[in-house]
Formats: sequence, structure tokens, C-alpha cells
Amino acid sequence: MKIGILQCDDVTETLQAKHGNYPKMFTRLFEDIDAQLEFSVFRVMDGHYPSSVDDCDAYITTGSRFGVNDDEPWVVQFQHYIAKLFASKKKLIGICFGHQMMVKALGGEVVKSPKGWGVGVATSMVTQQKPWMNGLSSEISLVVSHQDQVVELPEGTEIIAASDFCPFYMIQVNDHFLGVQGHPEFSKQYSQDLMYARRDRIPKERIESGVESLSLPVDDKLVTRWMLNFLH
Repeated sequence: MKIGILQCDDVTETLQAKHGNYPKMFTRLFEDIDAQLEFSVFRVMDGHYPSSVDDCDAYITTGSRFGVNDDEPWVVQFQHYIAKLFASKKKLIGICFGHQMMVKALGGEVVKSPKGWGVGVATSMVTQQKPWMNGLSSEISLVVSHQDQVVELPEGTEIIAASDFCPFYMIQVNDHFLGVQGHPEFSKQYSQDLMYARRDRIPKERIESGVESLSLPVDDKLVTRWMLNFLH
């Protein structure tokens, strides 16, 4: 299977030497589960897209420091492309920014959450079981880093996992779109370094609680297997 990585940002330059860039995080994550996968990277934030939606079997988005409501030309173009993938019935996994863009492109709503930043490890309850969810679990924990949240879902969306802080944490739209607010590709060390790098915008108390939460176990491998099952 060939997966197209739709890259929506770069890791901050000061953190790249230690953690790598976002495509590397994803290829490392998936290759730990299936070493036979192929990847192509498309820097959509630079206007670089596949020549055809059929260039890859499926697509996955990275997160981004940008918001889906930002008035940036590439963000608007990306929204149209996500709608095109949906109409073409191509498999897509939206991660964080991509999860939110999936919702917006299909008619839902995303806002800057009054609950503030979600950082560190977040736990969500699994609200329903799907055929692609081998290794069943009643809850999932992943690293998160976001201040925007989905507040209104597109028609026909199923909620897969939810929490009080993030009611639309994991969603499925039809049989080919899957959105996840969390970051299975983020390591705990990257999460901590990213929080410290954003001390100018994340409240001190939220960083302290976020760093403390990194002692919790995460389900990155489980969720990655789910995502690959979904794509297959």
C-alpha cells in the first residue's frame, strides 16, 4: 500500500535535529507496524499536491501550527482538496489539524476552544466498536497538542471516541474518512519539548499539568494498527 503524507507544517527548526520532521515521525510510526508500506510526501503548505488523487492508495495529514480558519491561501486550497478526496472516495486519516480540516471541508465547524490548550497525554472513552478496531479497548490515550476544537460535525459523522474536554476526539465519516484529534506519531519527549517551546502562548499551569500527564501510558501502537486496518 502506498500512503501519501499531506504535510501541513514543519517541526520547529530548533527541535528537528532531535526529533526529525513530521513525515519522518509518521513513517517511523507506521513502519514499526508494517515495514512493507510505501510513502510519498506532499508539502501541501507549499502548494505541492499529487498529480492525481489516485497517485496513492490512501492519504494521511500531519498536524500544523496553522488553524483551519486561518485566511491563508494554502489553507483554503487544502480545504478544497480534502473535499475532493471525499468526493473521490479516497481513504484519508486526518490528524489534529487534518481532523479539523476534514470536518470543516465537509460542512462542520471548528473554533478556538474556550477550554484552552490541550497538551500532554489525553484519555478518551471509546464510544463504539468498529470492524477495523482489533485489540479492543474501552479507552485510548494519546499525546495531544491543540487549542482549536470541532464543535459541529458534518452530516453522517460517527463519533468513535470522546472525552469531556474533547467530545469529538475520533470520528468516522462514511467508510473512507477517519479523524483523530490526538497525535500517535508524537513521542512523549517531543510533546514535552514542544510545550516548552510554546511557553509564550501556553499558560504555565497548563504546561505543568501537561508535563505531569506524560507519565501516563499511551496507545500509539494500538491506534496505529487501527488506522492501518481502516486504510486496508
